[in-house]
Amino acid sequence: MIPRIAIIDSNTLEATGLRNILADIAPVADVSTFSSVEEMAKEFDEMAPFVHFFVSSQVLVTNAEFFLQHQRQTIVLTAQPITGPQFSHFRTLNTNQMEHGLLKEILTMFQHAHGHHAGHGHPSDAPAPHSMPTPTAARDLSPREIEVLTLVVRGHINKEIADRLCISLPTVVTHRKNICDKLQLRSVSALTIYAVTHGLVSAEEI
Repeated sequence: MIPRIAIIDSNTLEATGLRNILADIAPVADVSTFSSVEEMAKEFDEMAPFVHFFVSSQVLVTNAEFFLQHQRQTIVLTAQPITGPQFSHFRTLNTNQMEHGLLKEILTMFQHAHGHHAGHGHPSDAPAPHSMPTPTAARDLSPREIEVLTLVVRGHINKEIADRLCISLPTVVTHRKNICDKLQLRSVSALTIYAVTHGLVSAEEI
C-alpha cells in the first residue's frame, strides 16, 4: 500500500514547498496538499488512511478535536511555539527557516524514527515516510566520490574539499560532476537527501 501524507495549510506557497521536499525524501509516498480539513476529509479513506498530517497552527487550533485523536501522526507547521497545555505534546516543524534548515529538520525526524540517536526525542512517534530506504552503503559511488559527497553535503566549498582531500580543484569539480551524473541528482538538497537516507552522513552533520 502506498503511504499517504496530507499537508493541510491555506498558505499555498508553504504547502507546495513542503510537498516538494517530502516528495524528494519519500518518492513513493502520495503527498497531497489541502487548504482545509474539510477539503482533506473528502479524500479521507479508512482503508488507505493518511500516515501523517502536516498542518498549520491555525488548522490545528480550529480542528483541535480531530488532531488530538491523531496526535501521533500530526506534525504542526509553525513559525513560533504553540501555547496551551492541550497542544504541548504535538511535534512541530519550524517553517520560518531556509529550505536547507527545513530539510535538515525533516531528515532528523526520519533518523529518529529509524532508531538513530536513541534517547533523543520520541523515535517511535517521529514522522518517518514509510517509503524511505533503509540506510545502506552507496554502491554506485567510488570511495573518493563518497568522500567528496559527504563534504559537499556538510557545506564545504570546492576549495575546502580540495584542501581536505589533498587533490586539485579541477579534480573536485570532476568528482562532483560524476556524482551528479551517476545519481541523476543536480541540487545540493537532493544530494543531501541521498547522503542521509543512505547512511553516509547524519542529519545533524548537514
